[in-house]
Amino acid sequence: MRTVLFFLLFLTVIVTSATSADFPPAPPTKTVNVIDTLHGVAIPDPYRWLENGDDPEVQQWSQQQYDYFRSYVDNFPDKELLQSEMTALLSTGSIGQPSVVGNHYFTWKRTGDQNHAVMFVREGLTGKDEVLVDPNQFSEDGTSAMDWYYLSQDGALLSYGVSHSGSEHTTLFIKDVRTRGMLLDTIPYTQYAAVAWLPDNSGFFYTRFPTPGSVPAGNENYYRKIYFHRLGQEWERDSLIYADSTSKTHWPSCDISPDGRWLGVVVFQGGGKSELYLRDLRDPNGSFTRLTEGKDARYNITMLNDRFLVTTTDGATRSRVMAGTYQAPTMANWYQIIPERNVVYNAIAVVANHIVINGTLNASSRLELFTLEGKEVKKLELPGIGTVASIGGEWNGHELFYYFYSFNHPPAVFRYDFGTGRTELFDQMSIPFALTDLELKQVWYNSKDGTPVSMFIVSKKGTKLDGSNPCVLDGYGGFNAMDTPVFNRRKVIWMLHGGLYALVNLRGNGEYGEQWHRGGMLENKQNTFDDFIAAAEYLISQGYTSSSRLSIYGGSNGGLTIGAVITQRPDLFAAAVCDVPLLDMIRYHKFRIGQLWAPEYGSSDDPEQFKYIFKYSPYQNVRKATAYPAVLFKAGESDGRVDPLHARKMAALMQSSSSSGRPVFVRVEGKAGHGQGKPISRVAEEVVEEWCFVYRALGLRVVR
Repeated sequence: MRTVLFFLLFLTVIVTSATSADFPPAPPTKTVNVIDTLHGVAIPDPYRWLENGDDPEVQQWSQQQYDYFRSYVDNFPDKELLQSEMTALLSTGSIGQPSVVGNHYFTWKRTGDQNHAVMFVREGLTGKDEVLVDPNQFSEDGTSAMDWYYLSQDGALLSYGVSHSGSEHTTLFIKDVRTRGMLLDTIPYTQYAAVAWLPDNSGFFYTRFPTPGSVPAGNENYYRKIYFHRLGQEWERDSLIYADSTSKTHWPSCDISPDGRWLGVVVFQGGGKSELYLRDLRDPNGSFTRLTEGKDARYNITMLNDRFLVTTTDGATRSRVMAGTYQAPTMANWYQIIPERNVVYNAIAVVANHIVINGTLNASSRLELFTLEGKEVKKLELPGIGTVASIGGEWNGHELFYYFYSFNHPPAVFRYDFGTGRTELFDQMSIPFALTDLELKQVWYNSKDGTPVSMFIVSKKGTKLDGSNPCVLDGYGGFNAMDTPVFNRRKVIWMLHGGLYALVNLRGNGEYGEQWHRGGMLENKQNTFDDFIAAAEYLISQGYTSSSRLSIYGGSNGGLTIGAVITQRPDLFAAAVCDVPLLDMIRYHKFRIGQLWAPEYGSSDDPEQFKYIFKYSPYQNVRKATAYPAVLFKAGESDGRVDPLHARKMAALMQSSSSSGRPVFVRVEGKAGHGQGKPISRVAEEVVEEWCFVYRALGLRVVR
């Protein structure tokens, strides 16, 4: 392994004369004359038949397409070299941030060739780690995963979810931490669950989806509700606690005060709006009190015994922190304790009776401590420009843990001691190569409408800006997401080989507050694509790269971004990787959990929203005889979020439409989902194939 990684430091990218246009065309795909008329507009859909993934003909087509793709990447001369490097990189393992309960520390680690990280528990800060849950034992092929977990307040019981084949269709299990035994209680239909334990461990509140047959067909992924489960009771008898009757797509979550008296419920209504409810559990006849007033703002609640805190965008695009009392809990009685500032409040936690704000300033993390009354205590010094991915600690404890990484800083867990005021390194991922050769810049450029947009650029030190550098441009642009500097082994190979990597903070994201998010949603969605296109133009104009050396990447909502920009500006890019994407925006809401995203995108069922959706929807905007870049569409057969139909249909249409001679591929992976829970062995194979595509599409070789 050391030999492989030693060579990695001395590998470079060279340009060859080979082009992807030398590759033969894709096998032909039949068309069926399907035309929908929506709001007076005729919309052809010649590949509608590819929507049914259970159809043997569609499965056969997908296999033929994968064979076609494999013939391209398998013939890349440096595939074995990339495979050995990627395997070695993934074999360096991973770490996770600990959860603390009393004197017990629950940590995560993956070592060697393990497919999944293992959950350990230790007694005392320096105690010996003992295995608590090993997801590698869930299945022989590694395709079963632990999706989430919640500890009881005393750390004696652990509830966690297990799903298979990347589906995220989760079953809840419970483990006794002391005896390591499993309880008999299991609860299905608990994907993406929220769990709130009672202090005495007699039961917990949790979220669950409907049982099949209890709702109209196709609605099993909606109508999420909150139930109460008492240990030892059959889950079918669990009491319904909260159900939102106003919309099947509203998304309730729950939390409980440490003393177990107050149950808080947040009901998310899309990425920018939520409502809060409160219930006194000591009142046997009690009902929920609505705290908020239906404003178009986001609210999150943090429960304490004597008060609660609310982080909200109401009156503050970057958020502010309010406080309320249980005796007069409605928002009319809240009072502000931390006002809006230039820092975006991504998340807050109460640790050691302090408010910890994990914020973002100019798309980089800022970690700050305040008293419960809102007085600033200190800013914690971070290792550099990067991301605090998570924070944690006990509300009445004495220490804060936080997980930090960046493009040129491997993942590390730090521990801050409130008693001494000192920060120490708790754990760090072992990386057998240096990242100090990588240079990180943040640049600003103007988008089409003149709006300034920020972008991170990572390159080897001394890179010449002569337009010859191969570059990957990455972006997301939706759902208030944060594209901040991260450590990503998928990208490390590319960067250490001399490739440039750029990450752009598109409108639709949340790096600059709710206004930035709303600037790239609904009728403003085109701003996201304009921002991405302007980023590519900037990289080219400033000599970082050229259109013949530029590849682009986006996944999920970012896949929509990639689909839109390659149809709007195909001349700008030589290659594109479009991962688990949304592409047919006219029909996206009819599949999987698509209706949950209508607050972000709108719906073609609405005549006014249809107009702007139809204008940018990638599948409807592919044009015949257009010189498109080489494209790889990726999807997971078991994806519970985005149906692989998008990738299948778009690939078939582009294969029949592109005049460039550059290949268009689709890779639909079996026993895989949206990316969560995928075994490391499968990740390595997928990533290597992706990079082989990019290298070959750009006419590159990797040599010593």
